[in-house]
Amino acid sequence: MLDAAIAAREEAAIAPPDLPRRDSGTAGLPLPDLYARVARHITPAEWPLHAREVEAIQRLKRERNAVILGHNYQAPEIFNTVADIVGDSLALAREAVNVEADVIVMAGVHFMAETAKLLNPSKTVLMPDMGAGCSLADSITGADIRLLRQHYPGVPVVTYVNTSAEVKAESDYCCTSGNAVKVVRHVAKEWGVNRILMLPDEYLAQNVQKQVPEIELIAWKGHCEVHERFTPQDIRDLRDNHPGVVVLAHPECPPEVVAEADYAGSTADMANYVGSHKPGRVVLITECSMADNVAVNHPDIEFVRPCNLCPHMRRITLANIRRALETMQGAVEIDPALAERARAAVERMIAIR
Repeated sequence: MLDAAIAAREEAAIAPPDLPRRDSGTAGLPLPDLYARVARHITPAEWPLHAREVEAIQRLKRERNAVILGHNYQAPEIFNTVADIVGDSLALAREAVNVEADVIVMAGVHFMAETAKLLNPSKTVLMPDMGAGCSLADSITGADIRLLRQHYPGVPVVTYVNTSAEVKAESDYCCTSGNAVKVVRHVAKEWGVNRILMLPDEYLAQNVQKQVPEIELIAWKGHCEVHERFTPQDIRDLRDNHPGVVVLAHPECPPEVVAEADYAGSTADMANYVGSHKPGRVVLITECSMADNVAVNHPDIEFVRPCNLCPHMRRITLANIRRALETMQGAVEIDPALAERARAAVERMIAIR
């Protein structure tokens, strides 16, 4: 069962490589190969405490026939040691369909766990901390979309995957930051329209709008509390303080921030850019754990870290992942009628290649 998960991890955009064991500096430490992946972030003195949790989680995964899905924003000690499948929201949604385990643990936030449950209704999906939410997902409800449909009759609704199952159920299609342009163009062609409601991330809609000027995108006022903090002056200061730095921005950032960047894309797109372009010095304008995880693959690249942490992602820890597997508490449940409608929107997205 875990062979397929491990293979998927190896194919993921920022999955950590097999690294050599550390030398005399880490001699005698438990799980030395795993420690090599997180040695930049965890001291040798701290590692035995983490290793104890990691060993317990690995044992529990075997006993429960479980896999852990880890989002790119997870802390390095989770992303690099216990996650079996890693990636951005789109990658996790696609890989969740292929999971053969009985139990899925979501090392991410609640809407991601709901998406995994939608695509795996017969499996147990565990959320280590039910309080791990999302400011963007909280910005819109199913009732909001029903009112928008009344105001814009006949206009298709594309919602960001960063939404609740209730919102997905009121939508025609979902999208992620990695496939938003492709989904919008597909919907416009399939429906024969030039207007689309693109919800709820206002900045993502505005950034996509620049790439599809032939389609009018009607946006909502939702924002990610991490990405909305960045400003154009932040980018200019980074360039002044770190000459030659290449700036990669997430499209959840305000358009004026994206305009200051050298490249904009999803977390997977940014990781791929680093791997293919090999900039000597780079900054990722997104949640800062992303840089920690990408850097594992690229020790020769200098990563500048303007650290905006997602407080919701930080609620997931090795300790509560272990506790979820021990107790099997935190199971995600979705009303079957609502789930059927929400699943359709996600599956339509996944079908677009």
